[in-house]
Amino acid sequence: MSDSLERSTRTNMLKESVVKKLGEVLDKSVDKGWRKLGEIVASDRRFKVSSDDMEMCSLKVLDKEGSPSLMLLRLMGERGCTTGHLIDYLQTLGNLEALQCLKTPPLQFVIQPQSVAVICGHNLRLSCHAMGKSTVQYQWFKLREEVPNSSSPELLISPVQLKDAGFYICRVNSGDACEFSQWAQVDVLNVTTSYVPGQSYQSIDGRLKLAIQPQSQRLHVGETLQLECGAVGRPIPRYQWHRNGAPIPNATKRKLMIPQVMQDHQGRYRCEISSSTERMWSNEVNVVIDDIYAIGGGSCELFLNSLPEQLYATDKVALLIGNLSYKNHPQLKAPMVDVYDLTNLLRQLNFKVVSLLDLTESEMRNAVDEFLLLLHKGVYGLLYYAGHGYENYGNSFMVPVDAPNPYHSANCLCVQSILKLMQEKETGLNVFLLDMCRKRNIHDESTPNIVLRVTANIVFGYATCQDAEAFELSSTGFINGVFVKFLKKRLLDDEKITVVLDRVAEDMGQFDATKGKQALEIRSSLSERRALTDPILPGDNADLVHAHSRQWAKAHELPESMCLDFDGGAQIKLGFAAEFSNVLVIYTHIMKKPEDMSFCQAHVTDFSLDLDVDPKEMNRETPEETGIYLLSSSLPQHCLYTRLSSLQKLREDLVFTVRLQGTFAAMEDDPPIIWNKSVNIGKPLIARLDLHRAVRRNSCLQTCMIPHSPSQSPCHSPGPELHHHLHHGSHHAQDYNRLSLQHCYLDLSEHAQGAVGGCGISCYDHLSQCGLEGTYESDGHLSSPGKLSIPIEATDDINELQTVFINSLHLQPQ
Repeated sequence: MSDSLERSTRTNMLKESVVKKLGEVLDKSVDKGWRKLGEIVASDRRFKVSSDDMEMCSLKVLDKEGSPSLMLLRLMGERGCTTGHLIDYLQTLGNLEALQCLKTPPLQFVIQPQSVAVICGHNLRLSCHAMGKSTVQYQWFKLREEVPNSSSPELLISPVQLKDAGFYICRVNSGDACEFSQWAQVDVLNVTTSYVPGQSYQSIDGRLKLAIQPQSQRLHVGETLQLECGAVGRPIPRYQWHRNGAPIPNATKRKLMIPQVMQDHQGRYRCEISSSTERMWSNEVNVVIDDIYAIGGGSCELFLNSLPEQLYATDKVALLIGNLSYKNHPQLKAPMVDVYDLTNLLRQLNFKVVSLLDLTESEMRNAVDEFLLLLHKGVYGLLYYAGHGYENYGNSFMVPVDAPNPYHSANCLCVQSILKLMQEKETGLNVFLLDMCRKRNIHDESTPNIVLRVTANIVFGYATCQDAEAFELSSTGFINGVFVKFLKKRLLDDEKITVVLDRVAEDMGQFDATKGKQALEIRSSLSERRALTDPILPGDNADLVHAHSRQWAKAHELPESMCLDFDGGAQIKLGFAAEFSNVLVIYTHIMKKPEDMSFCQAHVTDFSLDLDVDPKEMNRETPEETGIYLLSSSLPQHCLYTRLSSLQKLREDLVFTVRLQGTFAAMEDDPPIIWNKSVNIGKPLIARLDLHRAVRRNSCLQTCMIPHSPSQSPCHSPGPELHHHLHHGSHHAQDYNRLSLQHCYLDLSEHAQGAVGGCGISCYDHLSQCGLEGTYESDGHLSSPGKLSIPIEATDDINELQTVFINSLHLQPQ
């Protein structure tokens, strides 16, 4: 087998990716799997695979790897089995799919391009080298555009300019084989404005070198804070801003921007800059925020009179709910990504945000009750919902994940009933963004009648028009819904909220995928120029607001990271991160172990049954393996990760066990020694609010009695909207008869020819003969024949790159 890997190579020297794929193939095969392979190997006396060995392999299904095949392959390698032997065994086994895993790919990358940060005016060099069975040809791209005169393994731009910053990829051809390199991000720094005489900015051997330092600033309340730092190096540096010694959440870009600063933003700022091997700090600078109350002799009224057109919120509060895992209805994907992205954006606008996934009826009612506690005179309240829904007689209903089939208004939450109670709080602005279907529910003939007050502060943004469906693009990855895809580009704009939504509708109207199927609808009674960017000025009830804010803030409080010392001499770090307000990530890292300990591993186990944690999805070596896709790039590396969802169901303190397994060199033939430590982290995140409790009698979410939508004037009806995540099947059985569920998807699944199509979408154009054909993988990235992997050094912009690369390059009307 000339196209196979070197036969003399020991199987325990094979690449991890090859072994992992081979293990998956053998695990899933019934009659040609690992057991049969073990029988064949056992008949060869050279490698001595015993019945005890096979029993040990079978027990591996209980371990974190869960793979008997990997255990068997490891034993074979330790006992001298070579690739040649393995190929012979697999041929005897007759498992052609397993044999294919050992084939040498026709095109292999020797050098992948690396992300880099360089100074404007210096030279940029990216390298990509591959080996093939015939002559290898290269072509570089910047996003979807070919780079002129770039058909060699080295891409040289001299001198590099600011416009050259961006994402690069190289297409490699050899005969009929075509692969794409990994992405490389190029960051170009302009140091002219912060030039330090005598300072050299040239990075030697790729090491980090600080080039831009932040500058101290003095601002007034309501102005925008902008701090910038920058370093050159290869790979591209990572950034984390700190204020008063504590990291700022989501502040992981070179430039830190905080619109509409308040006095709380005053303090000492500096930036931590790191790569895989180095870490450094920028200078610490002071940011001073002048108190507007001191203007005009301490009179806030004088200040307001001096700016008669500026509007203010007394506070900003947002509740974001994404329902995906329905028990009796089709599952959804995009709400998770949409809620995550909107959470980060709204927090930049100083909203107090609680983001929740997969809530039952009682949990949704209690979450809204907690939300209402924060609403007072002048507060901006925003509620975003993504999931199944329907609309009857002008009333919108959000469907919990435990809703029966069919469901009625008593099983759901009425948006208008929430609005009525919001009005009683004399809020300054009420914004509802509803990512759901608005078809009529024929199983619900109730005609609720709640009379709303006439107020000029209501804005509805509906993902689709009345009596229409909202769609979700069918894909295997995690991508934004079309509404949020365009909304997140406009949400930070300093414009009246209805203007922002109008522009979103116009942007969505240019998306070919859902033209004629779905359009954004805006209903508003907003008479003032209120914007989500408006600053916060506490009102007369500031003390009450502060008390309730402390309660809401509990949903963001993470347990403190801790170091655990074990009797064996090992030390384990236990860390925590929040993906959502009801999703906690726990990671363990071995800080130190005795020199004579040859094996050491720490697991978390014994969680509350309320959380329903699958042991096979715990303690994984990569975040993605346990379902952590959105936080994976910001988590520390070389840890074991566990994702705990549905924290709202937790009734008691979260108590679990950290289990350390260790083997000492002098006792390698003995079973591992096990040490256990019990850890109590209290009630983390949303668990502190006890949303599992029985619904209060005065809950705002009893069946609504309102006859019509409250905001008939003025009515905006903008252009067509695009939705990939939006919520098909949300109108129960009567719609199943009218329109099959799969018609409520825009299909973006992989086809045999590599094209992505369905509903008028033809995914790949003339970029190359090999097509850039691909499909979304479980990490939300696009997979090509060579897999378009994304550099971990890239910022959050890399996610937008994927959308740009797919939609702008490939989506064409059929």
